[in-house]
Amino acid sequence: MKLKFLFIRFALCLALIFSACSSEAAIQGVLNRKTSAPLFLECKALSSTEIAFRFSQPVKMLSLHLEPFSEILSYKEGEELLITLAQPLREGEKIIADVLVEDEQRNTINVLVPFRARNDRVPKLLMNELRTTYSNPRVEFIEFYSLSAGNLGALRLFTASHSISRPVYEFPPVEIQAGEYIVLHMRSREEGLVDETGDNLALSGGNEARPTARDLWAPGSTKMLRDDDVVYLLDQDDRVIDAVLLSRNPGPAWSRPDLATAAEFLASQGAWFPRGGESPAPGSYTLTPLDAINTATTTATRTINRDESLEGGGRPENWYITVNSGATTGLPNNPRRYEPR
Repeated sequence: MKLKFLFIRFALCLALIFSACSSEAAIQGVLNRKTSAPLFLECKALSSTEIAFRFSQPVKMLSLHLEPFSEILSYKEGEELLITLAQPLREGEKIIADVLVEDEQRNTINVLVPFRARNDRVPKLLMNELRTTYSNPRVEFIEFYSLSAGNLGALRLFTASHSISRPVYEFPPVEIQAGEYIVLHMRSREEGLVDETGDNLALSGGNEARPTARDLWAPGSTKMLRDDDVVYLLDQDDRVIDAVLLSRNPGPAWSRPDLATAAEFLASQGAWFPRGGESPAPGSYTLTPLDAINTATTTATRTINRDESLEGGGRPENWYITVNSGATTGLPNNPRRYEPR
């Protein structure tokens, strides 16, 4: 009888323990749902007058301020907070958004985020000449040639040696014409350096700044472009405008995972083709260092040049190393090719 009584007491204790644990878990679940603020995912300009802020759960807007100021015409709430502006933003202009939202449990989140206004007038650009070797006062550079008029605003330049997720340079709003040479100098080490974003192409000082070319200057003084590199220019929809593949020691495998990842990305978009003259379907091939421009013989004055007699440069055969003292920053390329002895 006594044993039966002890068993009943033990069973009751177990029931209470499990009941308490179950109730605690349920209560904690409710608390978590009520106190978990929405997560901010991204901000993107959909058009010249529409901006989308995306969150992890539906939200309603409490306030929004844009710098420079823009008047809000209307907005729609939900997981995507869609803002319509009264006036269009300037193409590629840098905007700072300060937005405060709350979810249905009245959890709030305040987001301060920079973004670029939509630019739908991207010109057709080709990378035309590159210097990967630094020799003071000559800095590394990437020269572009424009095949059409348009605006450079919000274009992003990546080099795999710097980062495959963070651009090395983001272009400001600049109106360009067909036939322009645009030189992005990859370091800022002198006085009098000015980004030529207007009509005056003779505005900037600095070594190799040309009065007939548009000179832009990447901030900082660290190396951002190397002999072993993958360089690509993206629009706001992550489409490749142009790209080059560089390798000092061509071989069957990349020396670093970031180079392999960037090369795979170019192949997926058909932005660079393997050596051999064929143009297979995007994503149907693999790029190795054997498919890159061989940069083993480059120097500060022997730069990497696109053959300007051809329509594009998306394969290694369309490029060459120029002769000693053959660099032509901001000018038509020197057609003479370096021939190792």
